[in-house]
Amino acid sequence: MSDLPTHVHIMEVGPRDGLQMEARHLATADKVALVEHLADAGLTEIEVGSFVNPARVPQMANTEEVFAALPRRPGVAYRALWLNRRGLERAVATGVDLTAKLSMAASDTFSRKNVGRSVEETLAAMPEWLAIYAEEGLRDVSLSIMTTFGCTYEGYVPETRTVELIGRVIALLDEHGFRLAEADLADTTGWANPLYVQRVIGAVRDRWPDLKIKLHLHDTRGCGIANALAGLEMGVDRFDASIGGLGGCPFAGLKGAAGNIATEDFAFLCAEMGLATGLDLDRLTEAARFAEEKVGRPLPGKVFRAGHVHPGAA
Repeated sequence: MSDLPTHVHIMEVGPRDGLQMEARHLATADKVALVEHLADAGLTEIEVGSFVNPARVPQMANTEEVFAALPRRPGVAYRALWLNRRGLERAVATGVDLTAKLSMAASDTFSRKNVGRSVEETLAAMPEWLAIYAEEGLRDVSLSIMTTFGCTYEGYVPETRTVELIGRVIALLDEHGFRLAEADLADTTGWANPLYVQRVIGAVRDRWPDLKIKLHLHDTRGCGIANALAGLEMGVDRFDASIGGLGGCPFAGLKGAAGNIATEDFAFLCAEMGLATGLDLDRLTEAARFAEEKVGRPLPGKVFRAGHVHPGAA
């Protein structure tokens, strides 16, 4: 337990990764109100939406309108997802707080279903992205690896696969004058367990001891918070989470499965363990209740129903 961080940063992904799975499409005003609730709770990095094909993900069709209507707060980074140059151009025009992101999957089958490309084709296209990011003055890159721990279509993914992919991307970045600032390890289809989370993190750390790691965990089979604790015990201090447990992936082959770990549940865990997040659990509870009301179905988060032990900030 000696590797526990003292402060944990949580990036809220509910307005994007969460709402993209919902049958009810939220109006622009409701999305703006949700983001405002989240900022009120102290979240300083919020993924607001995505600039993707509305025919494939219709829930994100009003992302431009949401950004246009959203009051910007100092100290809050408003993020978005894009999958191609047109999406990035839309993000730039909308005033998204940009970061240089590369995304790929460890599973070839998932990659084809998600973006229509194999893993090798995704790697081959990365220099094009680097040229675009260079134009924007971005040199520090975050790499997201979906299906890091396993895949609905291909089964468990060995940790050697993750190490191999990170190594290939680092070599590519070095060649083009970029730096890998963070590796985001995503349990897209909910195959992770606590021991395997630690094994994968350990394998990455053995190769690159100073590389920052972020975890993006789903609660598909009820292991999400346990996996987050396993990450904390390895010293990981950056996590994605989704208010109320909204979320999932439309291409994961798991219709109806639980989504991301709930922001309020994870913040509660951190608070009970004495790890600072800067988040207000009462405000997070309000945000989760608002999200549940707007999507029109029960959300899987627990703390916003049961309450928490200590009022106030975590």
